[in-house]
Amino acid sequence: MSIKNIPTLQQLAVQSLLSNQALAISALESMPTNFFPPLFKEAFDGRHLGLLKAMVAAWPFACLPVGALMKTPDVEALQAVLDGLDMLQSQKVRPRQWKLQVLDLRNVHHDFLDVQTRTQEGAHSTETGSGKQVGRDLPRYTLRPRLKMVTDLGFRFQLKEHQTCLLQWAQQRKGSVLLCCLRMTICALPVEIIKKVLDIFHPDYIEELELFTNQVLPFLGHFASCLGRMRNLRKFRITQIYLGTQRVVNTLTDTEEMCAIKFLSQFSKLNCLQHFSMNGVSFSSDLMKQLFRCLKTPLESLCITLCQLSQSDLKHLSQCQSLCHLKHLVLNGVPLSKIRPRHLGVLLENVAGTLQILDLMNCKMKDSQLSALFPALSQCSQLTRVCFYENDFSMAVLKDLLQSMANLSKLILELYPAPLECYDHQGNILVEKFTQVYPELRDIVTAHRQPNIVAFGTRICSECLIHCVYETESRLCRCWQ
Repeated sequence: MSIKNIPTLQQLAVQSLLSNQALAISALESMPTNFFPPLFKEAFDGRHLGLLKAMVAAWPFACLPVGALMKTPDVEALQAVLDGLDMLQSQKVRPRQWKLQVLDLRNVHHDFLDVQTRTQEGAHSTETGSGKQVGRDLPRYTLRPRLKMVTDLGFRFQLKEHQTCLLQWAQQRKGSVLLCCLRMTICALPVEIIKKVLDIFHPDYIEELELFTNQVLPFLGHFASCLGRMRNLRKFRITQIYLGTQRVVNTLTDTEEMCAIKFLSQFSKLNCLQHFSMNGVSFSSDLMKQLFRCLKTPLESLCITLCQLSQSDLKHLSQCQSLCHLKHLVLNGVPLSKIRPRHLGVLLENVAGTLQILDLMNCKMKDSQLSALFPALSQCSQLTRVCFYENDFSMAVLKDLLQSMANLSKLILELYPAPLECYDHQGNILVEKFTQVYPELRDIVTAHRQPNIVAFGTRICSECLIHCVYETESRLCRCWQ
């Protein structure tokens, strides 16, 4: 046996305790605190449920990040942890060593054995009422139960067994445990279940929300008031929601329109919103206008993907006051081939001093539309990353684009489509033609600065983890070969 494989005295002690669960439980009161994390981890992994329950009740640190151990849902282990909390709170005389304040059920990526050093700051901040917890900041509130549970919840189509277990337990202990869901995903869940979940985990604590529902109007009718109470919501993503999709004639009934307007009006109450995403969403022009008018807080990022935007939508988007300090703008998969680019140019001019990332991939833009954006693009002095893939640009206009952006010194990643001249009639790339024109395109950029990556291509390259490219060092991406 090599020296590296010799177990430490602590490891031997942990294994000895695991072999005699009754002895281990009786030893918890006098056990050194540094034994708790490795013993808890081994008890959790080995499903020593009785010991697990007792260790939760005797936990000597401010935070128990058990979610770091629950890579896959385990109902029995979760129930043992919850039983341990009940055991702790049921004691008439508070144990002298009781320090547990936060049960963290989030599946975070860190070493569970570092819990002692990671929770020292969390312990102090919880006692002083600052709201700061392990790994993240929690909302600030004055009245708090002694014990706090922090979790992320993802509901897809129906409740899973471990979610049902947690919700039933939490429902019965709302008065004694502060229940905080920081990140919530709701995907096609029945309205009555969503209502119950939001009654247990108060909307005030939700910081990130992703919403998809196939029961749009019944859902929005109830959800509107909940959304308005999400005062700490920072990230909001809505996916595949369709309302009044006829652009010429509004097809919503009066009741449906009232539900939609009520839902969108709640955006004006989201005072902490920084990141907003719409994926595959289709609203009528009137509702898009309502949405952009109700966005009040300055956003850091706006992501609109796989959506149809009209000329009117872009106009209202360019007039939205909450976008004046935008750092990230993504219009990926938004067809712009039949839209005049004037309002998009106005939007770029409005954010020229702050915009860092611009993604116009798969917008099917033509030469004339791109050329109209040159003046605005040249002013975006803070840009670090741009993507123009899946657009239809000629060699001449692509060269003009590179020239217009040549003085943007902060660019570190640039992704451009191959020129139209490099494709055959079936849309296949002509590698030999591409090889001939690439040096000229590269030289335009490198004549002014030395970017990290300048790429020209057509599709995502899974091997190189970036798009199919010729890079600045003139290496042909292997998936082209």
